[in-house]
Amino acid sequence: MFDDVAEKYDLTNDVLSLGQARLWRKEVAKAVDARPAQKILDLAAGTATSSQPFAQAGAYVVPCDFSLGMLRVGKQRHPWMPFTAGDGTKLPFKDDTFDAVTISFGLRNIQDTDQALRELYRVTKPGGRVVICEFSHPTWTPFRTVYTEYLMRALPPVARTVSSNPDAYVYLAESIRSWPTQPELASRLQGAGWSKVAWRDLTGGIVALHRGIK
Repeated sequence: MFDDVAEKYDLTNDVLSLGQARLWRKEVAKAVDARPAQKILDLAAGTATSSQPFAQAGAYVVPCDFSLGMLRVGKQRHPWMPFTAGDGTKLPFKDDTFDAVTISFGLRNIQDTDQALRELYRVTKPGGRVVICEFSHPTWTPFRTVYTEYLMRALPPVARTVSSNPDAYVYLAESIRSWPTQPELASRLQGAGWSKVAWRDLTGGIVALHRGIK
């Protein structure tokens, strides 16, 4: 599915998020706080748009994704980056490898969420950090109602005009509605071993930025 949307993936995200996707990426970069010589895993990196701020900060960043189509497009755009094919439930890295691990808008797409959180924990160095940016649940009830209506009614027609595979965005809307709430995801992070777990809502809770320490 994601192979089919790779070419226009970044454009579609910008349109469907009404430009908010770029702001969310900036917040992720601040939370990850990549430093020179650190090793960063960017899981579900797609075409590696999300990886660029970490590389620009001087870190060694590994964009990893399950979709070969995404990786091919990313490699064409950023041939110098070490793109790696990998399953989020069985990462192809040794224990205690990365100073920080992050995943943006990809955790929903991994079938076994808890196993993915455990794998991220496994490949992170002791004292390292995780940053998860994911669609979540608006905290203000009237806004949540409007947002849900947008997802189920407006998102698929808009996707048909800008995406090469609009059916993928019908799945997107449904997966967002069924995703755990902010406290529920925090609890699952703790269950995977992460400590000092916290989250911050972005754009009224449309997106939540979860953090933890190994």
